[in-house]
Amino acid sequence: MKSKLTCLLIFFSFIACNNKDSLSFEPLTIATDSCENCTSVRIEIPEASGKTKLSKTINAALEGEIIALLNFGEESNAQNLEEAKEVFVSDYEELNGKFPEESMPWEAAIEGTIAFENKVIITIKLESYIYTGGAHGYGTSRFLNFDKLNGVELYQEDLFNNLDEFKIYSETLFRKQENIPAEGSINNTGFMFETENFYLPDNLGYTETGLLLFYEPYEIASFADGPITLTIPYTQANSFLRYTQQQP
Repeated sequence: MKSKLTCLLIFFSFIACNNKDSLSFEPLTIATDSCENCTSVRIEIPEASGKTKLSKTINAALEGEIIALLNFGEESNAQNLEEAKEVFVSDYEELNGKFPEESMPWEAAIEGTIAFENKVIITIKLESYIYTGGAHGYGTSRFLNFDKLNGVELYQEDLFNNLDEFKIYSETLFRKQENIPAEGSINNTGFMFETENFYLPDNLGYTETGLLLFYEPYEIASFADGPITLTIPYTQANSFLRYTQQQP
C-alpha cells in the first residue's frame, strides 16, 4: 500500500512540475552600489521560477534583451546580467579616462512587468532608460511574447494568420488615428516611413486593452515626437491572431 501511495505521489508531482501552464515568478534586482556622480545600473525584472522549458526560455530572452540594451560597444562579451552591468560601468570608465572633462556619469534603469497573460500566451514588457552621454538619454519599451504551451518565444511572423492582411488593416487604423489621408503617401503629415510605405514595427505586444504596435523613437518620427503607438482592441485584432486574447 505504501509503495502504491508513494508511486502516486511521485506521479502527480511529476505532472505538476511539468505542467506547461504552471508558471510563477520571483522578483530579481541587479544594481550597482549607490554613490554620488557614479555610473548607475538598476535592473528589476520578474524571473521565471523552476526548470521548465518555458521558464528557461523567458529568462534567456529577458537576459539577452537586457544585455543588448546595456551594450555600448559593437559587441558585448557579457554572459549574464551581472557581467552586463559590469561591462556598462567599465565602458563608461574607459570613455571617462579618455575624455574626463566631457563625460557625464551614465545611467541605466530597466524594469520588467507582465503586460498580459492567459492560458496560452504571456507578454513581458521591458521599460528602459539608458543615458550614455549627450543632450538626453533614450527611453523605450520592448515587448516579449511567449507561447506558454510550447515554451517558445514568439516573433512577429508567429502571431498572425495572415501578416499581409493584418498590415493592410493596421495601416487603415494608423491613418485614421494620425489623421493621414486614406490616399497618398503615409508620410503626408510628416512621418518618416522609409520608402514612404507603411510597415509594422518589430515591437508588438499583448496588453490588457489590445494588441499594441510600438514604434521606437526615431523609427518613423523625430525624437521629439517620442514613441508612436497604436492599440488595436481585441474585438478587432482577434480575427488576425493565431493566439487570441479570448483563448481559455
